[in-house]
Amino acid sequence: MTDSFDGMTRGEDLGQDCFICLPAAGGSDVRVAGMAVAFLLVGWVVSGCGTGPTLQAATTELQKDLQRLQTDSLLKKPYSKLRIVERPDRDLPCDKGKFQRVLRVTADYEREDSDVDSHLDQAERVMENTLSSFLQYKMTYDLSQLDWRDARLIEGRKDVPGITVKVIVVPESPTWRLVAKTDCLPKS
Repeated sequence: MTDSFDGMTRGEDLGQDCFICLPAAGGSDVRVAGMAVAFLLVGWVVSGCGTGPTLQAATTELQKDLQRLQTDSLLKKPYSKLRIVERPDRDLPCDKGKFQRVLRVTADYEREDSDVDSHLDQAERVMENTLSSFLQYKMTYDLSQLDWRDARLIEGRKDVPGITVKVIVVPESPTWRLVAKTDCLPKS
């Protein structure tokens, strides 16, 4: 069964073969459904693949992290002495055509009547909880630092959009010294 409509023909057994034949320039039928589907799939896959995170996306997330820190229930209290040392508002060259942004913040964790080691452990747990729960960083744990008596190091990562955070926890003021950096990324 062959029907002709508007220059298109429908081949026999359309329900089984599921293709449409279009007349080519020379008048012969060209089976384009398979090719069209292939081109559409390739175009869809290629257009869906981005080049990865951009500096703009990472900077936006870093600025949100700063706002989250400023509104954190503990850090917004006066005794925490939250201080923004460096805002993520400057492009810092790090590779050919690539840049990064940096956020530096310090804050205090009020020391109770406890030894230095206990104070560091408690301050470390509080900051890890803030970074993982409130700011959504995936934390990495270094068990070798359990024996450190004078400091702790906290590290976390947001793979998307590409931000690494490091916090040094020390017994003297300021207790927390946070540095968050975007990856070395293209601007757009």
